[in-house]
Amino acid sequence: MDRFSFLNAAHTQFFADLYEQYTINPDSVEPSWRAFFQGFDFGLESATDSEAVAQLVDFSSGSQDCSLVSDKLQKEFNVLKLIDAYRTRGHLFTKTNPVRERRVYAPTLALENFGLASSDLDTVFDAAKVLGHEPKPLRNIVKHLENVYCQSIGIEYMYIRKPEVIEWIQRRLNINDNLPNFTVDEKKHILNKLNEAVSFENFLHTKYVGQKRFSLEGGESIIPALDALIESAAEKGVEQFVMGMAHRGRLNILANIFGKPTQDIFSEFDGKDYDKEYFDGDVKYHLGLTADRKTKSGKNININLAPNPSHLETVGAVIEGITRAKQDKYFPNDFSKVLPIAVHGDAAVAGQGIVYEIVQMSQLDGYKTGGTIHLVINNQVGFTTNYLDARSSIYCTDIAKVTLSPVLHVNADDTEAVVHAMLFALDFRMTFGRDVFIDLLGYRKYGHNEGDEPRFTQPVLYKIIARHKNPRDIYAEKLIIDGIVDQAYINKIESEYKAKLDQNLEASRKKELTIITPFMQNEWDGFEQVSDDEMLKKVKTTFDKKKLDVIAESISTLPTDKKFINKISKIVTDRKTMYDNDTIDWGTAETLAYGTLLMEGYDVRISGQDVERGTFSHRHAVVKVEDSEEEVVLLNGLKDKKGKFNVFNSFLSEYGVLGFDYGYALANPNALTIWEAQFGDFSNGAQIMIDQYISCGEDKWNNQNGIVMLLPHGYEGQGAEHSSARMERYLQLCARHNMYVADCTTPANFFHLLRRQMKTKFRKPLVVFSPKSLLRHPLCVSTKEELYNGSFQETIDDNSVDKKKVKTLVFCTGKFYYDILAERENLGRNDVALVRIEQLFPLPVEQLKEIIASYPNADDYVWAQEEPKNMGAYSFMLMNFDLVKWRLASLKAYAAPAAGSHTRDRRRHADAIRMVFDKNLFR
Repeated sequence: MDRFSFLNAAHTQFFADLYEQYTINPDSVEPSWRAFFQGFDFGLESATDSEAVAQLVDFSSGSQDCSLVSDKLQKEFNVLKLIDAYRTRGHLFTKTNPVRERRVYAPTLALENFGLASSDLDTVFDAAKVLGHEPKPLRNIVKHLENVYCQSIGIEYMYIRKPEVIEWIQRRLNINDNLPNFTVDEKKHILNKLNEAVSFENFLHTKYVGQKRFSLEGGESIIPALDALIESAAEKGVEQFVMGMAHRGRLNILANIFGKPTQDIFSEFDGKDYDKEYFDGDVKYHLGLTADRKTKSGKNININLAPNPSHLETVGAVIEGITRAKQDKYFPNDFSKVLPIAVHGDAAVAGQGIVYEIVQMSQLDGYKTGGTIHLVINNQVGFTTNYLDARSSIYCTDIAKVTLSPVLHVNADDTEAVVHAMLFALDFRMTFGRDVFIDLLGYRKYGHNEGDEPRFTQPVLYKIIARHKNPRDIYAEKLIIDGIVDQAYINKIESEYKAKLDQNLEASRKKELTIITPFMQNEWDGFEQVSDDEMLKKVKTTFDKKKLDVIAESISTLPTDKKFINKISKIVTDRKTMYDNDTIDWGTAETLAYGTLLMEGYDVRISGQDVERGTFSHRHAVVKVEDSEEEVVLLNGLKDKKGKFNVFNSFLSEYGVLGFDYGYALANPNALTIWEAQFGDFSNGAQIMIDQYISCGEDKWNNQNGIVMLLPHGYEGQGAEHSSARMERYLQLCARHNMYVADCTTPANFFHLLRRQMKTKFRKPLVVFSPKSLLRHPLCVSTKEELYNGSFQETIDDNSVDKKKVKTLVFCTGKFYYDILAERENLGRNDVALVRIEQLFPLPVEQLKEIIASYPNADDYVWAQEEPKNMGAYSFMLMNFDLVKWRLASLKAYAAPAAGSHTRDRRRHADAIRMVFDKNLFR
């Protein structure tokens, strides 16, 4: 095969034009072409420009036989190809695996594969200029390439499409041949941090034999690397760090990076009870921490390690939301000041789909955070699964290529290389504001946990690991050889650290209880944790009428100098008509609620699929100019607005986006943070976030969170997938004081529900089963007085009936109320009263007692729902509503939420309504 056939890929005139451009301004040409032309010039230094162009065209078109090209020129090209091969494939031939031989890849980087031979090693090649060097022998060029690309650090970056980024990376790699160059003091500091990491694990292993701790052993070099990252980042202006990680190594990082008192860690190991009754806590390797740290140069920084469940990689989305909230709140004009760090496991980063979702967020306006440093603790095994069974890709970090992020693969035993790589990653993030990955290849000394036996599944590997020295001992030997420390110094730092741990263990065992410090408590000053009794107390949510009038005017007036489509003009101007006529619909009341909060100084963030317009075209928070698609946000035109309003159409993700918004709400309790599902049942794509964070984060980790979930729900004949938000699942999760669940029937009540979420002195997640058909139902309207002078109604009694005549008292929730109401009017039944339960949790039992008592002659009590018997609120009411003996009016149990046939669906729906009015039906 012609070694230069790649040149035939483009038209010959293209080469000529590009070469002429290169001769005028070399920097205007893409780097790889510039290198090619430099090599071409090296062989034609005596030719004129016109002769060079002619020869290049002949050469690239194949009309000139390659054999006629000077041997010198061919060799220059071959060296350029060799350099390019090291840049693109050198990472495949590194010394990055401390316990295994690397897989064999072909072709190799042998000289013979590039038309070169050992006889060329002493030949001086001008091609060295593309490396930023003067012409030098091939031997020196190869040595440089080996140092840069094939030692303890392998780097992937040549797929990046921006020439300036590639040039920056190459310049950075060429510094000291990409080899660490630390001072004596820096080396001693690295050794000290390594000693802390190793000694901490040894101490726990001897004091708490067999207890799960998910040790860091085999990856201890992450401790000096993180330490160096924080110190260096602070010098570059970073003021806050937000970190997420799974369980492996977490305790070590808490102790030796975050400064968590080891007394508290030991108390957790001893299994003591907590000092608070209102939460149940979590295992020690799931807990988070916020700490303030002073760097060696005296800079004060805030560092945060988010709590997380065992569900791997979920915390990655949460820390991105936390980071963005902090950026929006403190540094809206400089995102670089808050640095997110995501620590992954090799099996999880390759296997968990949420990683892809998080990576896809990284450059989106509503979710970007200025670049995340991703650090993979690569044990080369996932629980018992070998890496060859854990992924199809070569590397666990190949997800990085989605966003063209560079990846550094590093030998975890070479601690200086690990620190060096971390500092490279920091510089890249601070320069370009983009993600960067570090793949830290180490091992796991024990099994998945300390009580597991890894030799069942990896006997050969664990024979090697059993004989392998830890990173501290490896590094100590190196420093002893270099004359930097002696064995006495090693013994001293080890004994001093162990003595400190012994002292803290003794002090810990004098304490009876374990104290859990809430994560990010500094963001929650002025808020208090409350019980369900406090959650049921009335909250004042009224608003000044004149100010409400101003908001109504603002959201009803489009800019006169811009042209909008007729439909949007009518929708917007109709808001004012509805407001003036006291027929305020759902979308208008919702928008007014946001406006009131903004005027009171609260921020509002709405996120989710299609939320700018709204799935059902009711919100129109963003309107588009007809000719230019310029975005107009009417709420941002409010006079005297103190808060910030942001609404973002998300990409097609539930899991990652809800996780992000949960994190956002966690970091900013003064922002109304809303995630809306396109349809309510789509929220089950984020079930892990709901089960592991939203429903129990306060109970496990002592963290409040005010995230609002809007879940469109209602049976309108749209089939199984667009009817139910799976109300039963959320109600099953409800207990004690963990969240609010509501299903409102009026725009005014939704208005006050949103305002209540911000006006309390505490925060709870709020799950709202929001309407679809009610958005335009003629009866589902409210007056402006109900908005400015009302409050949230947990229950709504039936004021349209004579209570003494009522025999049947019906309890229901949501849109089904209007369906039953229509049938009652159709039947002329004045002996049936309809009571709406607007808040399902906490259930307003005392209010319900009062309502029941006000119907003296009622003897037929009904719970009515449009969902099948095994769904909806029935099971929840059965367990929690025992004030009267009641019967059920609903569909019978089904596997799917609704029928696909519209006819069948409507027939079943009608049957459920008929059951309300006929107690003997279908018995």
